[in-house]
Amino acid sequence: MSIITLTSDIGYQDYLVGAIKGLLWQDCPNCHVADITHHISPFNLPQATYICKSAFAWYPAGTFHMVLINLFDKKADHVLLAEWNGQYIGCADNGLITMITGGQATQVRKLPLDTTQPKNTFTIIKCFSQALQTLQAGQPLEQIGMPATDITIKNNLQPLTGHDYIEGQIIHIDNFENVVVNITREQFNTHRGNRKFRIFFRRDEVINQVSETYADVPEGHKLALFNAAGYLEIAINKGNAAGLFGLQSFHRDQLTQPSGYQNLSFYQTVRIIFE
Repeated sequence: MSIITLTSDIGYQDYLVGAIKGLLWQDCPNCHVADITHHISPFNLPQATYICKSAFAWYPAGTFHMVLINLFDKKADHVLLAEWNGQYIGCADNGLITMITGGQATQVRKLPLDTTQPKNTFTIIKCFSQALQTLQAGQPLEQIGMPATDITIKNNLQPLTGHDYIEGQIIHIDNFENVVVNITREQFNTHRGNRKFRIFFRRDEVINQVSETYADVPEGHKLALFNAAGYLEIAINKGNAAGLFGLQSFHRDQLTQPSGYQNLSFYQTVRIIFE
């Protein structure tokens, strides 16, 4: 039985997620459809990248991931299908495929959209489901669609680094309002060496140790840890870090303007100083 995952910025306020699943079960009745999330912030490719990379790592080979983020960024006549780590990722040609895979997809194909149908979410789902049916029939990916040689390329958002610091950006705030920063454990250890460190956020808040669990500090106290996906989190044990400290992720203007990422406030960044 094939697995299909859905990741989107659609939300649950209307019928669309349910209708997408209905269409998939019509076209691929033997597939299991799983939700990753439908609460990605609109246009938020860095957040989508974090969520997708962290979730996809746990799925078996052959899983077909449909990433329905910013589908209509531009008027397009195709979508993309890529193979990565033995899995398949379908998304719009908006740069997300290069952000999720780090530019390391085994191959990327263009899937033409049906020109006789309206260009909407259902047309895109139909295109992906047809590709999945072809894969299930035993056809290799290179026989589906056309070679993608001129796709939109975007680099994943990376922290700023210097000899004695690493500065990350807040890419996600979870349901407990823990704040996720785009600094991985590996990046932290590489830059730290054997040095002491202090973690600064919101201008004057400081943490000087990394905890293993939230319970390492008393209730109501702040802490830093690396979460299960390997990313730095700023949290409060049984508290609300984002709300209490006024920490923020990207806002709409920063996600839609070319220079938006360069104008982050100290409410959106976390800096680690090594000593």
